[in-house]
Amino acid sequence: MSEGPTTIRTASAEETERVGAEIAERLVPGDVVLVIGDVGAGKSTLIRGAARALGVEGPMPSPTFTIGRRHRGRVPVSHLDLYRLEALDAEEPGMLDDYLTPEAIAFVEWPEAGGASLGRVALRIEISHAGEGRREITLDS
Repeated sequence: MSEGPTTIRTASAEETERVGAEIAERLVPGDVVLVIGDVGAGKSTLIRGAARALGVEGPMPSPTFTIGRRHRGRVPVSHLDLYRLEALDAEEPGMLDDYLTPEAIAFVEWPEAGGASLGRVALRIEISHAGEGRREITLDS
């Protein structure tokens, strides 16, 4: 990944998915990607694009109410959503162990609750609304 933050602008969900696919090309098993942004900013859309590029097929519902989902692709893809958690310290120990594995690439929405327990963070992505269906995506490795 490049040094320092990079900002990309998209004008549609399809373009946001393409950015996710481009990001996926640079990831390796064991990588954790933090995805930050307001509700409806396009976090799951970007993750879906990355997962498709990694060979995941079929529906990809948001894991908001289940905390995480694991998908089969060329490499396992974990999609976590920690929105409902205040802090992992107050949760069951090892709650994320099945998702944050050395053979998987993990995408974590609302990562603030995870803290240091999320492992090796390869990339931090911040997505924001830019008006009229556009998104601004900042990548920081």
